[in-house]
Amino acid sequence: MATLAPTPNFWGILYESKRIIKAHSRHFLALTVLFLLPLSFSILIYPTFQTTLSQSQSKHILFLLSYITPTSSDYSLQTLALPLIFVLFVSLFSLCAIGTITYSTYHGFYGRPVKLASSIKSLFHSFIPLAITTIVFEIVVVLIFALFGIFAVLAVKGFEILGFVVDYNSNYFLGFCIVIVMIFVLVCVRLQVNWLLACVIVVVESKWGLEPLRRSSYLTKGMRPVSLSLTLFFAAAIGFFLWGCSGTFSGSFSDVWKCLSFVLQTVLGSSIIAMFMLQKLASTTVLYMYCKALRGELAGEIAEEFACEYVSLPFDDAKVPHVVFVVQT
Repeated sequence: MATLAPTPNFWGILYESKRIIKAHSRHFLALTVLFLLPLSFSILIYPTFQTTLSQSQSKHILFLLSYITPTSSDYSLQTLALPLIFVLFVSLFSLCAIGTITYSTYHGFYGRPVKLASSIKSLFHSFIPLAITTIVFEIVVVLIFALFGIFAVLAVKGFEILGFVVDYNSNYFLGFCIVIVMIFVLVCVRLQVNWLLACVIVVVESKWGLEPLRRSSYLTKGMRPVSLSLTLFFAAAIGFFLWGCSGTFSGSFSDVWKCLSFVLQTVLGSSIIAMFMLQKLASTTVLYMYCKALRGELAGEIAEEFACEYVSLPFDDAKVPHVVFVVQT
């Protein structure tokens, strides 16, 4: 018999999500190879590809890209087409990864069988709502950024109207800009903590737009320290490996050892980042389940799902049934 803590902590969320992944290791490995590996590989290889394209005199690459987005000059092609293709590629695979892995983790939590075909099929219902919700989130961030920018401009102009001389090269002005940027970053982190469960809500509850953001803010009340810990941990881990494994290829392609070293570094870095991304998506889904339990919403679903049977969760290697109690204080 397993008893869940009244207030699950950071390590408890990681542990439970890891056990779900381990119980369906082949399934999650397939999803990682399909969506997360291409995503992490593209993020790592993009700086090198962009630098190589800008420096290379090869006409074959430019000829190929000209069919995708024909432009009037090579400069506009390199500065506009490649970033646009990269953003579209990353967005597509990110949404597919979020939809399928969240769907699989949610059903794995209940002990239901998870199949690759069902997970991919779920994208037909969740992809567009995920895209709309993501766009809404980005619009909110852009609006907040615009408000901070307007405030900074008005503050500077206000000092000038009052007769103060504003030196844009002074340390005071630089410090003012740093403070504004820091406050903006803190606001974005707060939004990320409050809205961490939004994508899970889109997949599980079939809501989209602003509603998942409101719903996530409600569910994370009382669990925001855990949400903050998960956000900072995975941001730091993924950011560290991106910083350590990304970069441009310096050297000649005829140098076999340098090419081999670069390829191994990219492949290893992509694999590690993909595994962290998988753990992050699974942990977010598990956090959603715990938040619902603490709100008293999970008990009814479990009763409806299993009727008079015990709740069997695939959290152990031996697949031993567990009876789960969520205690509210």
